[in-house]
Amino acid sequence: MSLAHQDETFSAPHPLDMLERTVEDNGWPFERQGRDELNLSVAGKWCDHHFSFSWRDELQSLHLSSAFDMRVDEKRRAEVANLLMFVNAKLWIGHFDLWPEDGTLVFRHAMIFPEAMASAQQCEAMLNLAVEACEYYYPAFQFVLWGGRTAEEAVAAAVLECQGQA
Repeated sequence: MSLAHQDETFSAPHPLDMLERTVEDNGWPFERQGRDELNLSVAGKWCDHHFSFSWRDELQSLHLSSAFDMRVDEKRRAEVANLLMFVNAKLWIGHFDLWPEDGTLVFRHAMIFPEAMASAQQCEAMLNLAVEACEYYYPAFQFVLWGGRTAEEAVAAAVLECQGQA
């Protein structure tokens, strides 16, 4: 007796399709630009955050970026660079960048998904992580840019870490 073996090709759902369902479930406005790009807005405590997700087949990776709606002029770039050192040292996942061309502050993160095997939970976690980081550090960037504070002062005033229990 022999068993016929049939190769089945399994096609994983596109990671941005899964992310799109999460975005729709939360009622966030979004725009899908082709198969490999999704842009969305999330209302935050300090501002609306605009996220761009891009899928790269050749890298099997999902890239997220979010630009703050603030520009860093030449006079404040050194102090913002100092702040970026403090902030990025505290982040486990993702990082903030300062674009040298136009002084834009950007949060970025990428995840690799071998064979595009991403779960909806992973995509949602990636977005939640980005929202949390942007919300948490936004005031520190404001203190440096608009308050004229040093990086050390901004971190002390805006980035409070609780210890113990109340």
